[in-house]
Amino acid sequence: MCNNLFESRCGVECTKCEKYQVSCQGCINIAKPAWGECKVKICCEEKKLNHCGECDEFPCHMLQVKGIEFGFDPLPNIERCRKWCNK
Repeated sequence: MCNNLFESRCGVECTKCEKYQVSCQGCINIAKPAWGECKVKICCEEKKLNHCGECDEFPCHMLQVKGIEFGFDPLPNIERCRKWCNK
């Protein structure tokens, strides 16, 4: 069972992002991110999940490659989702 201490759908620490509270309230609180469509957010919401860690397919390919093309490492976010669900 997952806890309710999550910040995002994909494991990003929203409160540590410089855009948080300026132009973004975190993906769980907004309809669409300022940077455009987020497939992870859409997927979680379609499946009625709070975040990826609750999914039976966790960690899926989409989450494993999220942000790589922009130089981000998705592993910390995956581990954070895992921690949120103790998986």
